[in-house]
Amino acid sequence: MDFSAVNWLAVIAAAIVAWLFGAAWYMGLSKAWLKAAKLDPATMKKSLLPFVISFIAELVMAYVMALVVGAMTGGEPTLLAGLVFGFVIWLGFVATTLSVNHRYENFGWDLTLIDGGHWLGVLLIIGAVIGWFGAVAG
Repeated sequence: MDFSAVNWLAVIAAAIVAWLFGAAWYMGLSKAWLKAAKLDPATMKKSLLPFVISFIAELVMAYVMALVVGAMTGGEPTLLAGLVFGFVIWLGFVATTLSVNHRYENFGWDLTLIDGGHWLGVLLIIGAVIGWFGAVAG
């Protein structure tokens, strides 16, 4: 696997679009998410750090998705392949992890559905952008 041949335009574009999706997702579901996460906005610390960390995480996800999609498609990804890999990665790692963690943390399924839906959207978007742009620098 060639770690240097990644299409950085695709990685950066995927991370930006995924981050914007997350902003819209959680703005639309903010009241439900706060309730499900058992958080009180009045006692929450205001910080930009979570937004920065989420963007960095999505950059890492997009980079790894480019490596996976590029390797699994022989460097010839498609939009459909990106969507399929995004879904499979979400199902195999994110949905399972959230389901387990939220049960141990005593959160309800409502939080799992909200957070899981967000990460499904993120990985589908990242996969689609990587598949559309191409995983490997041309």
